[in-house]
Amino acid sequence: MTDRPDIAAPRLETLGLSTARPLVLIDVDEVLGLFMQGFGDYLAEHGLEMRIERFALFQNIYRPGETQHLDIAEGKRHFDAFFSGHCHLMEPAPGAIDALNRLGRSAEILILSNAPADAERLRTEWLRKHGMEHPLILNSGPKGPIASALIGQTPHRTAFVDDLLPNLDSVADHSPPTATFQHVADLRLRPYAPASDRHPRIDDWAELGQAIEAAVRA
Repeated sequence: MTDRPDIAAPRLETLGLSTARPLVLIDVDEVLGLFMQGFGDYLAEHGLEMRIERFALFQNIYRPGETQHLDIAEGKRHFDAFFSGHCHLMEPAPGAIDALNRLGRSAEILILSNAPADAERLRTEWLRKHGMEHPLILNSGPKGPIASALIGQTPHRTAFVDDLLPNLDSVADHSPPTATFQHVADLRLRPYAPASDRHPRIDDWAELGQAIEAAVRA
């Protein structure tokens, strides 16, 4: 499958990335950061509960004592408010920072996150706060087209990490040589997360880092 012609990706060089080393694209929420925990803390401050009962987002938000989840539109408003003012407060996924530090010795790392556009400043602040000095691109929709446009700029091996199978499938479809890995950071969410034989599921960052290194090693 070819990448869409309407996707304009920045040049790796303008992002401060070298095309002389392998490239690793990594998601943020539930990969580098504990999004469900952070969003749940935000919801609690607004009198709501995050009940991890399925692999979903808005369908896990409840008012205390109620059995019907919060209206999706209201949940979306809280989601947008979290990203515009609170997403820099979530905790890093266990082991993620150490694994990225090791990966950065031999590969270029690019953070590819699906988040609202107004989250860029706080998301960048969060990465810097935790020592993840890597360029960030915010995307919307399937990640295959933008990933393909970025990956096409390097002759070296590439890898991609995400928690969501649709994004992993999209990247695999658009860039078949890219090694794809699934990671789900939240312990409560893992039992509900669908997996696929197409993408190795590795929920321990130490093991995942080693698998990525092996995949992109020349």
